[in-house]
Amino acid sequence: MELYEWIAPCHFGTEAVCKKEVQKLGYDIVQVEDGKVTFRGGLDAMCRANINMRTTERILLKAASFKAETFEELFENTKKIAWERYIPRNGKFWITKANSIKSKLFSPSDIQSIMKKAMVERMKEHYKISWFPEDGEEYPVRVTIVKDIVTVGIDTTGVSLHKRGYRKMTVKAPITETLAASLIMLTPWKYDRILVDPFCGSGTIPIEAAMIGACIAPGMNRHFLSENWTVLDAAGYYKDAFEEAKAGVKHDVEMNIQGYDIDPECVKMSMVNAGLAGVDKYIHFQRRPVDELSSSKKFGFIITNPPYGERLMDKKEVNGLYETIGRTFRSLDSWSYYIITAHEDAERYIGKKADKNRKLYNGMMKTYFLQYMGPKPPKKPAT
Repeated sequence: MELYEWIAPCHFGTEAVCKKEVQKLGYDIVQVEDGKVTFRGGLDAMCRANINMRTTERILLKAASFKAETFEELFENTKKIAWERYIPRNGKFWITKANSIKSKLFSPSDIQSIMKKAMVERMKEHYKISWFPEDGEEYPVRVTIVKDIVTVGIDTTGVSLHKRGYRKMTVKAPITETLAASLIMLTPWKYDRILVDPFCGSGTIPIEAAMIGACIAPGMNRHFLSENWTVLDAAGYYKDAFEEAKAGVKHDVEMNIQGYDIDPECVKMSMVNAGLAGVDKYIHFQRRPVDELSSSKKFGFIITNPPYGERLMDKKEVNGLYETIGRTFRSLDSWSYYIITAHEDAERYIGKKADKNRKLYNGMMKTYFLQYMGPKPPKKPAT
């Protein structure tokens, strides 16, 4: 089987869990960089990664990497890429996105235009035609230039992988499904431990946790651009990968996952979304303010995304909320709690310094993942 390099972009700060996902699928890591993981595998890697990975936005087929400080160098190096290996004569191809960081070439529109021209020139020479109908399958190309190093990837996914298909109803400033899954996977939570989200919004964190616990592949019920590609014929690999994912679902697992919110509309949305995701039987949603959170159970987990000033509340309100969070969470003395926030003084108002403070980026927003580790539960006696 021919091997390719694949790129899995992820939120800045979540590279470690993205890497673990790739390794769990059984593929070799080529490189881990800020915001992306590159790995090696055949066409099966593309299919299985698209269907199973929870922490990446898409899977890119790495077409090339080269240095370019001038537009002439960009054109010539793009023209050298064997585009005919991937794109048929009737394929629809374009540079859908171009990012440039600390590089001499910085105009996205110029980068896109020049690279498209170079692609056309290469394919004109190969296919011996001067005009391309572009009425076939889609081959969107994504380009990043970092310190003058150009990385070119063909998008195999299409609609972003955070679009699981279950979140039909949502709230203001929701957390994405990929980031929610990453947060859960950055903790030691397992399906047999109680998990509570007291600010559940549209239910994303509890739903992602239930999907992880029940081994429900996030892309199991959707389609991908590369399913219909002709030059790289992956239809058989996709068929096998979908069957593998369906066979891996645990239908008899027991979980105690709870989602609370002070807004009754959020509770309704969460219940609808959990039903669409097929995990409503694992989650209990209820209207409840955070200061009424209590539990007689030990060694539970809180993973949550409370509102902060930049989004929904003024500064005085948000400071008071974090004081309440601190008092309430500390009353659950054997629990671990994990909070993502953009509030720089969150630890101060919570009243306790986090055991770990991981910086993450939610889009362009810098956030902090505050990790308060509770005691580990006693080991279960061997049977």
